[in-house]
Amino acid sequence: MELNVGERDRLFRTILGIYGMLLGFLFIQGIIGILLGILGVISLITGLVGYCGLYTLLGISTRKQAAMTEADSPESD
Repeated sequence: MELNVGERDRLFRTILGIYGMLLGFLFIQGIIGILLGILGVISLITGLVGYCGLYTLLGISTRKQAAMTEADSPESD
């Protein structure tokens, strides 16, 4: 499992997840509240873990590469 969620994205997902859970489970009643709470839990987990399965399926990564890989680095002779 390769991390594919960047730092800003993780922070945004974590905050959004907390608010979603609070709204869904505490303040909004019914099916809408339950769905919002579940989406909040999913957002919180992906924010804390740093991995998003949907990003993997779509081939997206918001994580910056710290160093170039050997395949990308120019050869020095």
